[in-house]
Amino acid sequence: MTRFVCTSNHGFAPYAVEELRRRFPDASLRMIAPGEVFELSADGGRDEILARIRRDEPIFLRHIQPVDRAVPIAGGPDDLGPIAAFVRDMAGKFKGRRTAVHIRRKEGTPFVCAVAEAKAAADAALREIGAEPSQQSPGIILSVYASDSELLIGAGTPEEMLSDWPGGAIRFRREDGQISRAKFKLLEAERAFGLRLDAHERALDIGAAPGGWTSLLLERGLDVTAVDPADLHPSLAGHPRVTWLKRNAGDVSFAPRTFDLLVCDMSWDPATMAKVVLRHAPALKAGAEAVVTVKLLHRKPFQTIRNVSDQLERAFDIRRAKQLFHNRDEITLYLIHRGE
Repeated sequence: MTRFVCTSNHGFAPYAVEELRRRFPDASLRMIAPGEVFELSADGGRDEILARIRRDEPIFLRHIQPVDRAVPIAGGPDDLGPIAAFVRDMAGKFKGRRTAVHIRRKEGTPFVCAVAEAKAAADAALREIGAEPSQQSPGIILSVYASDSELLIGAGTPEEMLSDWPGGAIRFRREDGQISRAKFKLLEAERAFGLRLDAHERALDIGAAPGGWTSLLLERGLDVTAVDPADLHPSLAGHPRVTWLKRNAGDVSFAPRTFDLLVCDMSWDPATMAKVVLRHAPALKAGAEAVVTVKLLHRKPFQTIRNVSDQLERAFDIRRAKQLFHNRDEITLYLIHRGE
C-alpha cells in the first residue's frame, strides 16, 4: 500500500474522501486532522496514483503529499535527523534542483521542533547534496507532516502535489487600499487554472460590488463592465476603464460578441447564477473564458455541482471545477464559451 497525506478546505474532507473512494474503491482512508487532513492508502505505485489523480482531479482535494518514509516521532531534537537523512538518501531526486521545504504540524503533535528549526535542518542537508533551497518556483518539494505519532516525509513536484504551497494553503499579502478579500479568489484562480487575464481586452463582471474582482482586472489592463445594483468602491466608480451598470444582471443585455472574459462571484443561489451567466453568454466571443463561483448552500454539494454544470454546458465547456483555498462554502469553475 502507498500512503498519502491529503488536505481539503476545513469541513470539506468528507467530500474529498468520497471523491477518492470513487477513484480508488479498495483504498483505505482515515482522518488525521478532523474535517481537513486525512490519509489515503492505496494499492499501486506512488507515481501511478498521483498521475491518476492529476488526470481526474477531485474537486475538493486541495493538496496531496506522497509518504515516501514514515518515522516514529521521538519528541525531541533527534526528530530532525530523519529529515536530513531522507534528503541524503534521496540525493538523486534533489541534487541540482530548486527545492522548497514544507513543514506542517498537526495540532497536539509530539514533534516539538519549531517549523523554522526543521526547515533549517532540511535546507542544510539540501545544500550539502547540491540542491538549491528555495520557496519560490520550486522544481520539487520536500514535504513533512508531523502527525500524532509519525513524521510523514515525502517529495514530489508542485504538479503532483496540486500546489507549491504547504498543504495548498495559498497566502496572498493584503495590500493597502484593497477593496475586498474576494480579490484573492480570482488571484488564486489565475494561478490554479493557468489563466492569462492580461491577454484579454474586455471583461464582464457580474455581481461586481464592491469591486474586488474588477480591481484585479483593471490591474491586468482590461476594460471592465461591472454590473451590480449595489455600490462599487469609490476608487472604482469613476475609473476611466470601468463601465458601471447599477442594475440587476438579469435586467441588462449587451451586443453579441462584446466581451472576451466573463467573471461572476455573485452571492445568489447556484441555479440563479447559472441562469444569469447563460443569459449573457451571447455577449461573449467564441473561445472567451469565464470564471464563476458556485455557492454550496445545501448539504448535497455534488448534486448542486451536477445541476449547475448541466445548465452551463448548454453554452460552455467546463475545463476545471475546484474548491480553491480562498473559496469558503463554494467552488470555482473555469469555463470556455463555445460560441455556438
